[in-house]
Amino acid sequence: MEKSESTKIDVVETNKERKGKAPLLGTAPVVAAAGAVEHAKGGANRGIAIFDLILRIAAFASALGAAVAMGTTEETLPFFTQFFQFEASYDDLPTFTFFVAAMAIVVAYLVLSVPFSIVCIVRPHAVVPRLLLIIFDTVIIALTTGAAGSSAAIVYLAHNGNQDANWLAICQQFGDFCQRVSGAVVAAFVTVVILIFLVVLSASALRRHR
Repeated sequence: MEKSESTKIDVVETNKERKGKAPLLGTAPVVAAAGAVEHAKGGANRGIAIFDLILRIAAFASALGAAVAMGTTEETLPFFTQFFQFEASYDDLPTFTFFVAAMAIVVAYLVLSVPFSIVCIVRPHAVVPRLLLIIFDTVIIALTTGAAGSSAAIVYLAHNGNQDANWLAICQQFGDFCQRVSGAVVAAFVTVVILIFLVVLSASALRRHR
C-alpha cells in the first residue's frame, strides 16, 4: 500500500511541472516575432535617417548657392554720364539684403543640423533628435519661404515693372543682374521644397515609433 501511494504522488507532481512549463514554451515565438518587428522598424528608420542626411546636404548646397549668387550680384552699365554711373547691386534693395541674411542663417542651420541627423542614423529609435529637427526645420521653412517670396516679388517687378506705380522694368538694361537674382530665388525655392521633404521624413520616422 505504501508503495502505491508514493507512485501516485510522483505522477501528480510530474504533471504539475509540465503544466507550469508549457506556457513558457508558447511565449518564445511571440517574443521572437516582436523582436523581428522592432528590428525591421529600426532598419526602416535608419534608411530614413540616411535619406534625411542626403537631403540636408542637397538643401545646404542649394541654400549656399542662393546666398552666394545674390550676395555677389552687381552690374555696371558700360555707358555713364559725367556725374552719374548706372549700377545695380543687391544691397540697393533691402529685400535682397534680407534674402542674403536669411539664406546665410539657413546655411548655418543646415550645417548645425547634420550632427543630429547622424545621431538618428546611429540610433534609429531616438525620438528627441528627430523631434528637434522637425521643430527647427519648420521654423527654417518659414524663414526661407519669406525670403524667397519677397525677393520673387521684386524680381517680377524688375522684369515687368508696374505702370500704375510708374515703376520701370530694369531687366532690359541690367540683364545679368536680373538673371543672377532670378537664379538665386529659384535656388531658394528648391531649398524650401527639400526642407518640406525633410519634415515629412522626420514625421514618418516618429510615426514608426508607435
